Amino acid sequence: MLARKHLKNIITYKPGKPIQELKREFGLKRVIKLASNESPFSPPLPIRKAIYRASKDLNRYPDSSGYYLKKALSKKFKLKPENIILGNGSDEIVVLALKAWVEPYQEVIVGYPTFLIYEIQAKVNNLKVVRSNLKNFRYDLEDIKRKITKKTKLIFIANPDNPNGTYLTHQEIYSFLKNIPKNVIVFLDEAYFEFAPQDFPQSIDFLKQGYNIIFTRTFSKAYGLAGLRIGCGFTKRELIQALEKVREPFNVNSLALLSAELSLKEKKYLKNTVSYIQREKLYFYQELKKLGISYVESATNFLLINLKSFSSQKLFNYCLKRGIIIREMTPWGYKNFVRVTVGKHSENREFIKVLKSFLNKEAKK
Repeated sequence: MLARKHLKNIITYKPGKPIQELKREFGLKRVIKLASNESPFSPPLPIRKAIYRASKDLNRYPDSSGYYLKKALSKKFKLKPENIILGNGSDEIVVLALKAWVEPYQEVIVGYPTFLIYEIQAKVNNLKVVRSNLKNFRYDLEDIKRKITKKTKLIFIANPDNPNGTYLTHQEIYSFLKNIPKNVIVFLDEAYFEFAPQDFPQSIDFLKQGYNIIFTRTFSKAYGLAGLRIGCGFTKRELIQALEKVREPFNVNSLALLSAELSLKEKKYLKNTVSYIQREKLYFYQELKKLGISYVESATNFLLINLKSFSSQKLFNYCLKRGIIIREMTPWGYKNFVRVTVGKHSENREFIKVLKSFLNKEAKK
């Protein structure tokens, strides 16, 4: 075997099915993608125009330091640029943290089921992973505390969580941070921050109070820049310095840097997007209740739906043939669950229509 032995048993992360692939596979002209928690809206016109103007300079490498974006983020969060790391999506910062902070003999704690990348990348780095089972679709912080040992270095918490859609409050995280060893780093993945309610943690306060945390945000969800792959993380200066040592130069492209910087000014776009998603979630709740289908109330832009006795794989395939891509959750540890991104109203309505058809068909068997 030419590859490193420990990679043999690692199952790679499988993204949602691309639209073009489904079109080719079934000869479809129209496809609705509700699988990857993307925004249903294109970026604002000023950003698209700026991308066009900047494309003439694509023969040049980007600013590896991300100076202007860091400056804009620094102003927004009232932190110094030295407290900020930029990544090729916030996913990359997960990888950098494992490389920079965790020794080979140390352990990483992850929730289960939660975002698969934490466990996959820890195992890629040949680290021991300790699972903490979620309780009622939420992180069980008491269980995580019990699992901390002298070898624990990094704890991953997706908040709000993917794929569950639940969240931990400010007080819950604060109480947790006060009662864990000071040499443990807590990674708060806040990719869905913009959709979260008012009692969501103010992680910047925890950082300013001196806790060993990093919190990450992304421009892939509410800001509509998933195709450009740009995320950011905020932590102590000494931890940033370690991350910068393992970061590849030019890890974020020039169009992503520009678009992210400009998107911070598009407050109306962000407000409208979040409001739209919240309204459409209520539509989903209402329709699923009518169908007698269970779901987890969500603080994100997606829903985890429990089909119970109905097969999630059958529904997934049924939707594909009708031009709708959803996420089948068996690989995440959930049998007969699907995850559905909140899209435009016409897309959401079409999914509900197909779901009704599927349930009627299955009920007759």
